[in-house]
Amino acid sequence: MRNSIKLIMLFFLSIIVINCKQEDKSPSYHKGELTILTDESFKSVTEALAEGYMINYPETKIKVVTKKEDLGFLDLLNDKARIAVMSKELTPKEVKAYEEQVDLKILPARFAADAVVFVVPKNSPKNSITIDEIKDGLLSENKEFIFDGTNSSNLNFVAQKFGKEPKDLKFSVIPGSKNIIEELGKYPDKIGVIGLNTFSRPYDKESEKLREMVKILPVESNGKLFNSDSENLRKMTYPFTRVLYFLTNEGNFNIANGFIRYSCTQLGQMIVQKEGLQPYNLYKREVQMR
Repeated sequence: MRNSIKLIMLFFLSIIVINCKQEDKSPSYHKGELTILTDESFKSVTEALAEGYMINYPETKIKVVTKKEDLGFLDLLNDKARIAVMSKELTPKEVKAYEEQVDLKILPARFAADAVVFVVPKNSPKNSITIDEIKDGLLSENKEFIFDGTNSSNLNFVAQKFGKEPKDLKFSVIPGSKNIIEELGKYPDKIGVIGLNTFSRPYDKESEKLREMVKILPVESNGKLFNSDSENLRKMTYPFTRVLYFLTNEGNFNIANGFIRYSCTQLGQMIVQKEGLQPYNLYKREVQMR
């Protein structure tokens, strides 16, 4: 009789253990580890969102890895990461590759308006630049524009803006947007091309230092000058405004989709705004007067 009771107890204990193991393996947005791939140009806003998510969900651990935009997209397809941050518009061939390899319909999760900006040293006599100057300069053997590298989001976006392939453009390279800013003074006839998020944080000391080293050129389009300020980003009237978005290969509601949802809701959008970028999803702030 005792042996029978022991067997019954062991049977129920084994069921409990199995259920616990199954529970641990079940999808969860509030615990677990996640790697996010991001181009260096929007690393700051990605890290800020990751920190916000980990504060809200202490059992999560998010690692932000910088990778050139094109290479990050390939790693996402090959299941080397759960999320990639993108800015360029994918080609039909890239969309097809995503949907076939990931086996999901492509659904970009847009979360911020950023910009590609053109900078010169503070003492440069140049105060603005036209669309035609940019286009002509990128086809000139003088290579007057400095990008942060091939396969980068900045190069991809500008090339796409002019309906060109990056390989068709003529340019110089200094790896890393911060390095471009710090070294631009050595090349007074060159123009640096960087992402706004490199130094967009309003009260960050490093950002302030970088902003003091260069002058951002307003871009002239159809006879009007446009700065890369919040109003022009919101209206997308600055010619080189770009929308940042997440792509994921996660088909269920696990930590990757939890992070994406957080970034696109009010809390995440407040972080985007604190980064000096334009939130993509606008929320009304209601104040009751008594």
